[in-house]
Amino acid sequence: MAPTGRHRALAEHAFSPHDAALRAAARHLGRRRFLTVTAAAAALAFTTNLPARGAVAAPQRDAARIDKDPFTLGVASGDPLPDSVVLWTRLAPEPFEADGGLGEERVTVEWEVAEDESFALVTQRGTAEAHPEYAHSVHIDVRGLEPATRYYYRFRTGTWISPAGRTLTAPAAGDGTSALRLAAVACQAYQDGYYTVHRHLAQDDVDIVFHLGDYLYEYAVNSAGGERRYTDVTLPDVFNRETMTLADYRLRYSLYKSDPDLKAAHAAHPFVVAWDDHETENNYAGSIPENTVPSEEFLVRRAAAYRAYWENQPLRAAQLPQGPDAQLYRRLHWGTLAQFDILDTRQYRSDQAYSDRPHPPGPESDDPARTMTGDAQERWLIDGWRASTALWNVMPQQVCFSQRKLDTTADANMSMDAWDGYRASRNRIVAGAKEAGVANWMVLTGDVHVAYAFDIKDDFDDPQSKTLGTEITSTSVSSGKDGAERPANWDTYMTANPHMKFYDGRRGYARVELGQEAARIDFRTVSAVTTPGAPVTTAASFVTEAGAPGLQPA
Repeated sequence: MAPTGRHRALAEHAFSPHDAALRAAARHLGRRRFLTVTAAAAALAFTTNLPARGAVAAPQRDAARIDKDPFTLGVASGDPLPDSVVLWTRLAPEPFEADGGLGEERVTVEWEVAEDESFALVTQRGTAEAHPEYAHSVHIDVRGLEPATRYYYRFRTGTWISPAGRTLTAPAAGDGTSALRLAAVACQAYQDGYYTVHRHLAQDDVDIVFHLGDYLYEYAVNSAGGERRYTDVTLPDVFNRETMTLADYRLRYSLYKSDPDLKAAHAAHPFVVAWDDHETENNYAGSIPENTVPSEEFLVRRAAAYRAYWENQPLRAAQLPQGPDAQLYRRLHWGTLAQFDILDTRQYRSDQAYSDRPHPPGPESDDPARTMTGDAQERWLIDGWRASTALWNVMPQQVCFSQRKLDTTADANMSMDAWDGYRASRNRIVAGAKEAGVANWMVLTGDVHVAYAFDIKDDFDDPQSKTLGTEITSTSVSSGKDGAERPANWDTYMTANPHMKFYDGRRGYARVELGQEAARIDFRTVSAVTTPGAPVTTAASFVTEAGAPGLQPA
């Protein structure tokens, strides 16, 4: 979410020769051909920009020659299964250089997983190649682990050992585990403030973190880090421009992941990540950009953004992009306690109605052909609910699902970027949840830089209609700067939306404990992010009982 217009003009930007070739190729490729070109041409869309084999492979660097710490971007784990978890790191002894300081050489990385922090009880170890084609990132899909078990992991190359990370496998498929504590975070514009929220999250006793989008922002970051106002650090000029190319996106991840508080949160907990818009460009919709450039050209930018996202997150090979496309929606389970259906509400959506301006619902936004998820993802979601045996069905996604009137008039404006601009699509999802008999439905949301708690109603315009589930909207980590407990529109929103049970405009995260009898939600907030070190407090707590949807103060 950002205040810029839908058709903001593109700034002049310097492209590498490789990116210039991609742009030139895109002008001559329609959408269908762009996705079905031959193997030779597909290299232009990153589909064959893979580690080479044989004599033409990238030369091997002697790891003993790496004379600076290559683990400057930390470690991470993610997407836990009962027998597996993804481990991630990315080598970058010079993180603010385009090649990370390792040039075009591949590097051998050792990894190990242990049952204890001291690594006396190592259960698995191996080696992997950090390839320049993947920005020297490493994704280890460790198999053969024990369910519901805490593990510690680390990497080594040459004489350098990474910080240790801590992770957790999911319970076995039929395990009736009694509880799960998760955190939901979103929206971390580096230039808007410090990652104090991540520092507190790293110290919180949660099992897993869901990052709901806007991990990265494409906007320029000045030499002082924007609102961070550095006096002891001067950031390179390479960050003081909008991200457009693969090199730009990779470098921007280097900036974000160099933050010690974000590194601490990743090292402390496994993450499940999903993108929203800013990882690519503000408010894009499928292949339609915010800016007035051809879709074919935008798809080249999207391919670069998606590629860099995968390189910098603990994701499996199944999420590796093919050109400008990647299947990020996926399903995870936590025994019989919870099923998580992680959605992608950007890649497949129809264009925003009414030029993406706040607008009352109307024929354009309510066209039944419009979709937020695309047909395939919609069917996948509803089919998954039909087959679910979980007590809690949790839907982590990006933009406000519940109706949100922006004023108190009879014909109130709503956000055309949220599900209010795709009401037919929302109605199909709601109908699917009802038909599947989803009794304990919880939606996790990011995007809006404030915290909300909603009852999901069968008819949002009738406060007396049946409550079908709960939506928990996590505020931002830093986006929007410090915020306020009660923004100027607080009274308006609370009056216009009776199903909105909570609204707070400060930074923070949502903590949710799922249990056999009920779920508890704690909204954790900090007073400021433009200065570091603010304490964390619980702004409000709610419970929703299993089998009796609806939020009640705890």
